[in-house]
This record gives sequence, structure tokens and C-alpha cells, in this order.
Amino acid sequence: MAKTDKENQELETPLMKQYYSFKAKYPEALLLFRVGDFYETFGEDAIKTSEILGIVLTKRGKSAATATELAGFPHHALDTYLPKLVKAGQKVAVCEQLEDPKLTKKIVKRGITELVTPGVTYDDNVLVQKENNFHNHLQHMCLQHRTRKSTANQQALE
Repeated sequence: MAKTDKENQELETPLMKQYYSFKAKYPEALLLFRVGDFYETFGEDAIKTSEILGIVLTKRGKSAATATELAGFPHHALDTYLPKLVKAGQKVAVCEQLEDPKLTKKIVKRGITELVTPGVTYDDNVLVQKENNFHNHLQHMCLQHRTRKSTANQQALE
């Protein structure tokens, strides 16, 4: 099972500390964190991303104390994978490298360049043409709520 972000944050590298600082600002979003030529996700985000996209879930870290789940994909595949995440009902924060890694001796400066949600996007790859996308998002959210409520009711009866 994935460690909590707080548990991992105490033991991590500068890169992972930077990741957790962005994750703290966007806790409800899947954080696609650009590392070189890849977008990487960690912890619970990695588990969700792996399940939704059908990509490999692996671990980052050499010891059990610092190991965390990892799932990623090449940066050039963003137009393929971002719509799948959003269509699955996920809010996605895209964190890009804001400077050339070759020009710095410290950790690369990064920033959130895009926040994509099922109800609010202008990305043609995410929008379903000729449909009311906001209405589709509301239907998806209602279905998720009913499913969670039904599951909670079943567990309470058991």
C-alpha cells in the first residue's frame, strides 16, 4: 500500500520535496511532474494513473523507507494520456520544467502550467465534439457519488 505523502516527504530527495510542495498546493489533482523527457506520478497518484492508463506501476527509492510508487510516460505522449485521465473524471495538474536542466547546478525550477478538469478545458483532445462536456462531467460525478454512497450503504449493512 502506498505511503502517505507526509510520510514520504520527511525522507526524500530535493526532487521529491519539490514534488510534494506542488502536490500540497493541488491535493485533489493528479500531478504530472515533468522529469527530463517524462511525466511522472508518485504515490497514490501513480496507482491511479497506472490503473486508468494501463501503464506499469513501479517504485522509486532504494530502501523500503524511501520507496514510493511511480508511474510515468514520455512527455511527447501527453496528448494521448491527458484526455484519458480527464475522461476518467480526474483533475490533472501539469507541472513543467521552467528552465533548461543543463543550465542549472541546482534543482530545476518547475511550475504548474496547466490545470485540466473534466468540466473546464479548452483542449480539443479532451473535449467531446458536438456534446455538452459540462453536462457529461456532471453525469460522471453523480454516477461516482451514487457508487460511493451505495458502497458505503452496503458496508454499513454488513
